[in-house]
Amino acid sequence: MSKFTWFTGRGPALTHQQLERRRQLLPAAALNAQPLREQRLVVLDLETSGLDMKRDQVLSIGAVVIEHGGINLSQQFECTLQRPDHQVSASTLIHGIAPSAIANGIEPAEGLLAFMEFLGDSPLLAFHAGFDQRMLARALKQTLGYRLQHRFFDVAELAPMLCPQADIRHGGLDDWTRYFGLHVQQRHHASADALVTAELALILFSKARSQQLDSLQALEQQLNGYRRRQHAHSL
Repeated sequence: MSKFTWFTGRGPALTHQQLERRRQLLPAAALNAQPLREQRLVVLDLETSGLDMKRDQVLSIGAVVIEHGGINLSQQFECTLQRPDHQVSASTLIHGIAPSAIANGIEPAEGLLAFMEFLGDSPLLAFHAGFDQRMLARALKQTLGYRLQHRFFDVAELAPMLCPQADIRHGGLDDWTRYFGLHVQQRHHASADALVTAELALILFSKARSQQLDSLQALEQQLNGYRRRQHAHSL
C-alpha cells in the first residue's frame, strides 16, 4: 500500500496516520452561556511570510491557553513550519525567523495537525483575528484538506468596545499593552505575542464581567450591536 493517500485534483497528500489524526479532530464547540472563568480559550498568534492572505504562508504558530480564569502556562504551543521555498524578504526583519529555522522546521502537515489537536474544540482569541483566521484556514485547507470552523474573537475589537474611555479606536497591540501597562517580552514572536494577548484578554474579561457580559455568547451579542453602531457612524 502506498505511503501517501492522494486527494483528487490539487489536494494535499497525507499518510494514512495523518488522515486518521485528521478524522479524530474535534468539531468546534458551539457558543454558550458558560461563564468566562469556566471557558477554555486558545490565544493564537501567527508569524507569516507577509501580509498577502492569498499568497503568503504561515511560518510559525504560537498559542497559550486561558482556563479557569487565568493563563495555563502548562499548556503552550509553539512550532516553526518547514517551508523549502521560503525566501528572505522584508518581513524577515519583522518576525526575525532565520531561514535556517524555517528550513529545519516541522513538516507543515505535522505542525498543523499538532496545533489542531492542541486546540481541540475551543474557541480562539487573537489580535486582529481576521488575518490569523484567514491565514490559518487557508493553511489547513491547502495542507490538510480541512475546513476550519472554530469561532474567533478579535481582541482588537473587544478592547475598544469594553474600554471606550481609552479612546483607542484603531489601536494596535502595542497601543493597548501600553495603555494597560503590560510588558511584552519580544514583539513579533508568535509565542510572546500570544502570551501578551492573553494577558490583555484577561483584563478585558474582567471589564466584561463588570458590564454583566460573562459568557462568550453574551460577548458575541454585544459585539453584533457594537458592529452595527460602528457601521452606522461610518456612513
